[in-house]
Amino acid sequence: MKTATREVEVAAEVEMQIRGLMMDPVTNVPIVVLKDVQGETVLPIWVGMFEANAIALELEKTTTPRPMTHDLLQNVTRGLNAVVTKVVVSELREETYYAVIWMEQGGERVVIDARPSDAIALALRWDCPIFVSRQVLEHSRQTVNGNQSVNAEEMRRWLENLNDDEMGRYKM
Repeated sequence: MKTATREVEVAAEVEMQIRGLMMDPVTNVPIVVLKDVQGETVLPIWVGMFEANAIALELEKTTTPRPMTHDLLQNVTRGLNAVVTKVVVSELREETYYAVIWMEQGGERVVIDARPSDAIALALRWDCPIFVSRQVLEHSRQTVNGNQSVNAEEMRRWLENLNDDEMGRYKM
């Protein structure tokens, strides 16, 4: 039964990787750009400056003299004999993304609500996969195509077509 449940979960999710962390050239707000590991789908998620910094520190493998908040979360999780197995950007409601952190502790699955930026920062520290629900990807496309300005669709196309050199111009 658990195998069938896991297959349904995987089918409902798309594995993503961080394509880049950059500043929105219009709003000057950090964006985490997630990209489908097996395709060309991108999902930009605007995040706070502190969360972007936490993600950037881990992407660059920069060590700090004292544990930062996400390092502390990793240490607490380890101290409780738990393991973060994956994170999932699970919902998009009213233009706000929601995420969950999946953990295992003592053979039990624990799912914790989180902001996507915090979930991503923790996933990087645990070196675990990042997923986005297919429903979120579809809903984000509908939002862009439906009730937002053309600028959002233009932004998505622009992000999809950035090469590594161009991405570097907008880095944090």
